Amino acid sequence: MTRLATDDFNPLAVAGPGHNNPPEELSPFELLKQEIEDLFEEAKNFCDGEPIDSEAMADVITELHDRIHECGKRAETLRVDEKKPLDDKIAEIQTKFHPLIGNTKAGKGKVILAKEACQTLLTPWRKKVADEKAAKAARVAKEAEAARAAAQAAMQASSGNLAEREAAEELLADAKALEKTARRSEKAATTGLGLRTVWTAVLEDPEKALDWAYGRAADEFIAVAQRNADEAVRAGLRQVPGFVVKETKVAA
Repeated sequence: MTRLATDDFNPLAVAGPGHNNPPEELSPFELLKQEIEDLFEEAKNFCDGEPIDSEAMADVITELHDRIHECGKRAETLRVDEKKPLDDKIAEIQTKFHPLIGNTKAGKGKVILAKEACQTLLTPWRKKVADEKAAKAARVAKEAEAARAAAQAAMQASSGNLAEREAAEELLADAKALEKTARRSEKAATTGLGLRTVWTAVLEDPEKALDWAYGRAADEFIAVAQRNADEAVRAGLRQVPGFVVKETKVAA
């Protein structure tokens, strides 16, 4: 793209809002969008990869930059203004429902509070019932295992004795029935209890925990370190362990 000569362009003279259509036919957003797009096209003429080679060119691009920056500020203001009714409506809805179902740091609604109160009472009772069912299941399982062992021993001892073999078969049938009962008891002890399992990690050795976490998510640790280093440098620190603090100049 051929760069325009500096005396061919004045950013402040770029056609403003509504130059293609009467202003009354365009919304504020459309007017601003058109203005920004026009300035963007002008910027493409100057930002073509070639360095600035004169004070006049620097002045023109500075004016263009400032005009674009001012349009950006107006666009942000317009965005906030257009979004405000939605934000207000959302806040109104949140405020209305929070006393009922809210569950935030600011407080909890009646549904959450009531459920937690009920769960506080139900948890020890349900745990007691679960423990009793588990104990019963373990007892029945032990009985079933003993019955099977006895039946197998009877089968081995009944060789050549039909009456004893018949008795051993009955013991085996009883053992199988008891095993079915044991399976039902085990299922009853592990399902439909109204309890849910919650696993939590309790920090015990911070050093080992950090080594493990770094190996698992090194990029996240580096990002945290970078963010903290950037904040420290912006606050005035000029030496940061593990970092080289460099000074650069950029256009404002």
